[in-house]
Parts: sequence; structure tokens; C-alpha cells
Amino acid sequence: MLTRDSLKPLELDRVHTYPLASRAAKVAVKDFARLPRRGATVREWANALPRILAGKDFRAVIQALETARARGKPIIWGLGGHVIKVGLGPALVDLMRRGYVTAVAMNGASLIHDFEIALVGRTSEDVPEALGRGRFGMAEETGRAINEAIVAGERDGLGIGESVGRFLAKSRQARFRRYSVLAAAFRRRAPVTVHVAIGTDIIHMHRSFDARATGAATHRDFLLLAALVRGMDRGGVFLNAGSAVILPEVFLKCVSLAANLGRAPRRITTVNLDFIQGYRPTQNVVLRPPRAAGRNSGRGFALTGHHEMMIPLLAAALKP
Repeated sequence: MLTRDSLKPLELDRVHTYPLASRAAKVAVKDFARLPRRGATVREWANALPRILAGKDFRAVIQALETARARGKPIIWGLGGHVIKVGLGPALVDLMRRGYVTAVAMNGASLIHDFEIALVGRTSEDVPEALGRGRFGMAEETGRAINEAIVAGERDGLGIGESVGRFLAKSRQARFRRYSVLAAAFRRRAPVTVHVAIGTDIIHMHRSFDARATGAATHRDFLLLAALVRGMDRGGVFLNAGSAVILPEVFLKCVSLAANLGRAPRRITTVNLDFIQGYRPTQNVVLRPPRAAGRNSGRGFALTGHHEMMIPLLAAALKP
């Protein structure tokens, strides 16, 4: 047994080295940031980013979106409520007009914020101030109009997204509809699906809530999104922006359903855009779906940053 008395430190005189130039390296000056010219466009700024980590990924997402648009492949945006309530409706509507949003999947919060903005030009209540007084989520028009739109739409065989989009596009009450993603999608006949968990949204507390109609309509939307996801094969893009649980889980099931009915979509690109990279978006958007059709069949990216900065930057960097 070695003891301190018998132990001798290693000597370095026989250590082997090799020339630095022969070593593989992860970083080289050719990948460094370049200084964009004064007055450069956002696209030129993006091209000047380091070709390393997020700088490389940001450009790869731009390329994937432009390729998908050129090939006519689905570009599906999954939207959490935060994306809408920080004022990104106009950016998303413009991306829809330019062909970089071909379909939208929303959670219930996203639907509600978009609806309130279209109706009164304002949204996002002070929860702590309202909660103890029993006023949180109790705005009359929000609950009544959305629930009535869902019931009417479900009666006509529509999902939640198309039902509420139809109401906003046609109602005189929606004075601010130009800011609404739902209204713009309805006018352009772009699919919008809404995926709810009953009890998570304020409209489920209202006397106008119809659980049967909501359940049937959101299931119809799920099947519609599954068809869109299957159509992503060979070049489609799915971006999850701001949904930590609902949309990543729904998207994963859509991929599984597509695989069960034939084949998981191949060579897809998935992106999670958020200021925190959570477990479900990482696993169910970035990692698992791109590999469902084979280990190297697709690519997933995580772009970390505030929505109100990252999405406008991405939109400005895309070709007009």
C-alpha cells in the first residue's frame, strides 16, 4: 500500500506534446464576428455574427425558414400567451403576409390575449390585485364572446381557432382587429389551431362556457395540426415560442400520430424560442421530433432571448 512516505510526485520530463497546428479545434478566426458596415441591414448584421453556437444557429434558422417558404412547406408557429401580449401581433401578421407563417398553433392564453387586443386594444390584467377580490378572469366580454364563438363554430364543424378568428374578422366590435393574428389568419385562410386544457384558461370559469363544444373543437384542432405536422415532411419548420408545456406536448403527439399513420416527418427543422429553455420544449420540440424518422433526419435549435427582441430580429433578417 502506498503511503505518504513512499509516494513520489510525477515528473514531467517525459510528457509528450504535439504541434499546435496539427490539433483539431472548435474555434477559428474564420468563424469570428465581422464588423457590419455602418447602416447595415439586419440581414447583414446577422451574417456578421460569429459562426459559432447561437450565431451559427440563428443563421441556420433563417436559412431553414427561407428554404421552407421557397419549397412551399409548412411553417408552423406555436404561440404562447406572452408572445401576443408583448405586442408581436403586427410582426406575426407581416410574417404571415410574407409567407413565413403558414399556420399557427395557440394555447388558450394566446387566444385570449389576441381576442382582447382585437376587441379593446388592451390585455393582461393585474392578477395579484384582482385575485383576492374574485375579479381575476371575470371580464364579461372575454368570456361570453369567446365561448359563444366556440359554440357557434363547433356547430358549423370548425375548430376553436377558426371559430374565434371568424368572429373577430366579421364583428364590428373588434375595432383593433388589424393587430390580431386570429383575424389575419381567418382572412388569409391560414390554419389556426387552439389547444386547451380545461381549467387552465379564464374563459372556463364563465357561465357561458360549454365543455362539450370546447372539447370537441379543440380535438378538431388537434387533428388539423397533426395533418399539418405530417405535411412538414422534407423541409417543414415548427417554431415554439413561449409555450412551456401545452404546445410542446401537443406537437410531440402530432409527430407520433403521423408516424403511426405512415411515417414521421423527415428532414424537418424545429426551433424553441424563449428566454428560458425548459424541459418539455427542449425534449419535445428541439430533440425528439427531428430524430423521429432517424437519428440524422432533422435539426433542432434553441434560441434563447426575450420574444419582444428575438422575433422582430428574426423577422427583419428574413428576405422580404
